[in-house]
Amino acid sequence: MTTYRAVHATEGVFSLAERELTDPGPGEVRIAVEACGICHSDVVGVDNLFHHHPVGTPIVPGHEVVGRVDALGAGVTTWTVGQRVGVGYFGGHCGVCESCRRGEFVYCTDQQILGDSIDGGYAEYVTTRATGLVAVPEEFDAVEAAPLLCAGITVYNALRKSNLWPGDLVAIQGIGGLGHLAIQYAAKLGLRVVAIARGEDKRELALKLGATEYIDSTAVDQAAALQALGGAKVIIPTASSGASMTPLLDGLVRGGTLMVVGAAMDPIEVPTVQLLFGNKSIKGSLTGTPLENEENLAFSLAHDVRPMVEPVGLEDAADAYARMLSGAARFRMVLSIKN
Repeated sequence: MTTYRAVHATEGVFSLAERELTDPGPGEVRIAVEACGICHSDVVGVDNLFHHHPVGTPIVPGHEVVGRVDALGAGVTTWTVGQRVGVGYFGGHCGVCESCRRGEFVYCTDQQILGDSIDGGYAEYVTTRATGLVAVPEEFDAVEAAPLLCAGITVYNALRKSNLWPGDLVAIQGIGGLGHLAIQYAAKLGLRVVAIARGEDKRELALKLGATEYIDSTAVDQAAALQALGGAKVIIPTASSGASMTPLLDGLVRGGTLMVVGAAMDPIEVPTVQLLFGNKSIKGSLTGTPLENEENLAFSLAHDVRPMVEPVGLEDAADAYARMLSGAARFRMVLSIKN
């Protein structure tokens, strides 16, 4: 019997366990993990917030996985053993539900969620549906590629779907795991980028990442500051706070869009006159398909978009997860796993 190491999360409590290595089922692929990013969304599976796995049973967290195909299940013909692959938040669509039949694979109603409804990547091996796989170029360092499969695709797709053109003004609220990537993508797309954060300590970094302007939201009215620059066509808030997003609506130009990527438990409060007389809209953007993720990786490779990472070993997963939750990470904690 062959075993492997995996991190168990049982209702928020971490432990390192030995698990039996099993063969992938039909339509599945087993991946030997090289790296797995630690994302704030991991809290959903770690704390079992949506009860996607039985209460009291352990789940292996993690949905920013890079590794190599280790074994193929029956019927998998488009991937080969040894191939460099990755998988993000969604671990493979079913292909037969109504959303899949419409080509809306991200909204598959039978989607596997890595690290929540199925075991994820805080482990030496992970098994997932082949439909969720993303081809990862060999040129990438696994530790740098892993966060791009969730944080990267989230902000890349938000920008791509926003009908922006080179020279348009886009504002990025928050310079954290999502925000520091969003600034890079936006700058590489030829946009005028305004970074918004609390305090002056991130100004230098924001400008280095590609922002043309920086707004300290503790010192000035951020919406007024945006309007002084001509108003933003799109604002992408990355903070997990609806209350912090509400004031941003006043910073949009007429017809502008608040493109939400940060998941918040509190609501965004919207005066109806903003929507009616300002012709403004609020939209959400949720990750992307495997093909879109491959496009994201290609763009990142071509334009040198990379996350700032703090790699640690599998045995340090609990401490790394706690560092991520505290907001102290700069900016993505990543498990570097050696098989």
